[in-house]
Amino acid sequence: MTGRLGRRAVLAAAAMAVAGPVRAASGARSVLRFIPESGLMAPDPVAMPSIAGRAHGMMVWDQLYGQNAAGAAVPQMAAGHETSADGLLWRIVLRDGLSFHDGTAVTAADCVASIRRWGARRVYGQKLLEREAQMTALDARRIEIRLSRPFPLLLTALASDLCFIMPAGLAATDPASPVARIVGSGPFRFLPDAFVPGSRSAYERFAAYQPVGGDSEFTAGAKRALVDRIEWTAMEPAAAVLAMKRGEADWWENPPLEQHDELREVASVQIQANQQAGVIPVLAFNHLVPPFNNRRLLRALLPAVDQMEFMTAAMAGAPALFRTNVGIFAPGSPADSDAGMDALTGPRDIEVARKAVQESGYAGETVLLMSPTDLPRLRALTEVASDLFQRVGLIVEVAELEWATLMQRRARREAPEAGGWSAFCTTFPSVALASPATHVPLRASAESNWFGWPVSPQLERLRDAWFDAPNKRARARITEEIQVTALRVVPFLPLGQWFGVAAVREDVLGVAMTPYPVFWGVSKA
Repeated sequence: MTGRLGRRAVLAAAAMAVAGPVRAASGARSVLRFIPESGLMAPDPVAMPSIAGRAHGMMVWDQLYGQNAAGAAVPQMAAGHETSADGLLWRIVLRDGLSFHDGTAVTAADCVASIRRWGARRVYGQKLLEREAQMTALDARRIEIRLSRPFPLLLTALASDLCFIMPAGLAATDPASPVARIVGSGPFRFLPDAFVPGSRSAYERFAAYQPVGGDSEFTAGAKRALVDRIEWTAMEPAAAVLAMKRGEADWWENPPLEQHDELREVASVQIQANQQAGVIPVLAFNHLVPPFNNRRLLRALLPAVDQMEFMTAAMAGAPALFRTNVGIFAPGSPADSDAGMDALTGPRDIEVARKAVQESGYAGETVLLMSPTDLPRLRALTEVASDLFQRVGLIVEVAELEWATLMQRRARREAPEAGGWSAFCTTFPSVALASPATHVPLRASAESNWFGWPVSPQLERLRDAWFDAPNKRARARITEEIQVTALRVVPFLPLGQWFGVAAVREDVLGVAMTPYPVFWGVSKA
């Protein structure tokens, strides 16, 4: 072995203590009936990521490290780790007694294969693999990672970007192709016979799961399964209200605003605001074709963007559930700052914007603005965007599409007259926009950016510098510069932030208000 191992870095001694399997409090089989905001379409969250897939994945698989409410990485399947003084050598040791849902033991080789598959698809993982010199299983319980250059965020990467541990044979599957079987390592076992894509999924408590000691906190700590079975059933809002009234559903992830008053009239149902489950709506542009391939035109829009107009339209009657003055990064995140925010929070002036549009070189091209007919909040945002474009002097055509069709069309890079598009509104979970590592719409590389395809070498250089920064203070300085640069490049426009609520029956205990629903620690009285 080269290099002497230096400082010991075990984040939580309590993680070494193993608690035994937990059984339901009563002899009867307990079933938790959950209404997700959107149904699970595919059970492999690596090959086919989605918001529902993230919550599903956290139930089915465990991670080497979890993330607590403060964003710190905490040993989960790992007992701990040690690293060399130069940061180029890491060794992670697994806890005893870990097993997959098929009864086989979890080994270091499974972890290495899972890190590689995850790393091919996730930004944090890609950065880790770029720096990897060698990653091997030293034996059944020890993982060794040798780096070509330091990666201070290695543990954060494993904890925050959902690096799920699966058997090595399944992890050998092409990362872009779904695995043949769902064999998990977490507190709940996926039931394939009950799965109907987009509609139903079901899970049962994995009796052999060994939680770590202590309390649970977001994806870290003791993931104790306190119910025997969990059933997800996607429903239309009217049907979901009836199910909650009749006691046929226990927990509705995020009922629409229109249903809140009716649910409040049900004595056995509680409405709980979830400040952690924020959503940031954005206005995305096609940077490849006119008119928004003109950066001067994009900047000209800034004085006209009033986040209050967008939020009021989308969240009418619920001022407590939204906020404005939202920048490039999620409010309250370590990357959040006031740098450059005058562009969005200074005096709003349509006439200034109109004059800037005239001076930008805009040549009268039609803006094809896609509007989803089946998502009321996004439709309301689109109406405000259409009005804004027209008020500053742009020619606008609104294409009304179902969301599924809109998602297909957004992949087209052509001009609107050839079947492409100019702009559309969409949303991202706030937690996904909390750092440059997970911030999808901020990507500005020709090879790997998101729909809209902005290109900015400066943004990408700053992003790379953030990964290499030695500490939090250095990363904070870089995120400030990223925000200032993004408000010049305008890869997208943030439109505010809104928060969800959960409807929970009073006999359901332990529901935590987290960015994504977690099901450990939840029981039925």
